[in-house]
Amino acid sequence: MAIIAPSLLAADFLHLGKACEMLNESEAEWFHLDVMDGSFVPNISYGLPVIEQIKKTTTKVMDVHLMIVHPEKYITDFKKAGADILTIHYEACPHLHSTLQQIKAQGMKAGVALNPHTSVEVLKEVIKDIDVVCVMSVNPGFGGQKFIEHTYEKVKALAILIKNVGASTLIEIDGGVTEHNAAALVNAGAHVLVAGTTVFKASDPKAMISLLRKA
Repeated sequence: MAIIAPSLLAADFLHLGKACEMLNESEAEWFHLDVMDGSFVPNISYGLPVIEQIKKTTTKVMDVHLMIVHPEKYITDFKKAGADILTIHYEACPHLHSTLQQIKAQGMKAGVALNPHTSVEVLKEVIKDIDVVCVMSVNPGFGGQKFIEHTYEKVKALAILIKNVGASTLIEIDGGVTEHNAAALVNAGAHVLVAGTTVFKASDPKAMISLLRKA
């Protein structure tokens, strides 16, 4: 079964507490939290104060995805806010290995996200240091985008890379995940499915999470 990480970016922010309560009662194992700075991506979302409040509502895994420049400046802050997994973008980290070490030194699991145009081969030298690779299956910045079909091949290539070096890295898919492509993604090698619009726009979000989890 896939780990389902609903993205709070698609929730109703006027009723964020209710969204968290729903996720706590669901089969979702992770909360996916997208932090955007308006610089690395053309959108601004939420930051540390919101994550601190969400952390108070749940014991589930806090999967924080930083779509920001200079993520190394905020590692300690996100640890204090409640992040269990801290994912940074390969494209935003000129000193990737050092930043991964900093995340792990804070007791968090370290994730690396790849934009659609970035090859999985760039992670070859550091894959054993990465707990989660977040494969962006849309261009980062906005929810509700169309899934990029080439993602399947990218996931397969990443799964081979992980296996060849004997790593235990999880593959996470972020963007355009639905009940229609979830099984194919898992078959390609994905372990974690991020779903925002698909979950929060569903008539029964908890049933949708259950459906995705069975992929």
